[in-house]
Amino acid sequence: MKHKGLLVLMILIFVLAACAPAADTRVEKPTEAMMEKPTEAMMEKPTEAAMEKPTDAMMDKSKATPEAMEDKMMDAPAWFSASLTNVRSDETFTIADFKGKVVLVETMAIWCSNCKKQQNEVKALHEALGVNKDLVSIGLDIDPNENAADLKAYTDSNGFDWVYAVAPADVINEISSLYGNQFINPPSTPMLIIDRKGEVHTLPFGIKSADELKAFLEPFLTEGM
Repeated sequence: MKHKGLLVLMILIFVLAACAPAADTRVEKPTEAMMEKPTEAMMEKPTEAAMEKPTDAMMDKSKATPEAMEDKMMDAPAWFSASLTNVRSDETFTIADFKGKVVLVETMAIWCSNCKKQQNEVKALHEALGVNKDLVSIGLDIDPNENAADLKAYTDSNGFDWVYAVAPADVINEISSLYGNQFINPPSTPMLIIDRKGEVHTLPFGIKSADELKAFLEPFLTEGM
C-alpha cells in the first residue's frame, strides 16, 4: 500500500507538471506605444524669438551711409591742401580753395618748348571762352631747379595771365605717385581737370588744341554742383 500511494503521488506530480504553461521565452516586439514618433512638442522648432535676426541696435551703427561712402571716395589727395604761391600776385592758395570750380592744371617747366606751345593753346582757350568765373587754369612748374622769379618773368614775357606756382617736392612726388611718372615729364604736356566735386580727370598726353581743351572742359563746366 505504501508503494502504491507513492506511485499515485508521482503520477499526480507528473500530470500537474505537464499541464503547467511553458515559460514564454520569446522577445516581445515593441508596441506602437513604444515606437511612437516624437511629438510636435518634442520636435518643436526654435521660436521666432530664438531665431530673431540682430536688431539695428545690435548692428554696428557706425556703418557708413551711402553719402558717407561717397564722401570717402571723394576724399581729396594731400596735394590739394599744399600751400602754393601764385608767382603773378604773390598770393598763397591751395587747390582745395577752388572747390566748386573746374580747375585745369598743367605740370610744366620753363625750358620745355612743348609746354610753351600747350600754354599758347590755353591762352587761345581763354580767349574763346571769355571770362568764366567757374574756370581756373593753373601752371605748376615741377622743375626743382626753377624758381618763382624766373617763372614770373616767363609768364610776363609770354602773356600767360593765369595762375602759376612752383610746385614743392612733396606735391611733385604725390602727383607722380597718383597719376604716373609722365605727369612729371613736361615735354609730354601732361594736364588734368579737377571737377567741381574735386575728382581728378587726366587728359591725353601730347599738345591739346584750344578746341580739344574746350571739348574736354565743357561737360564739367555745364555740370552743376
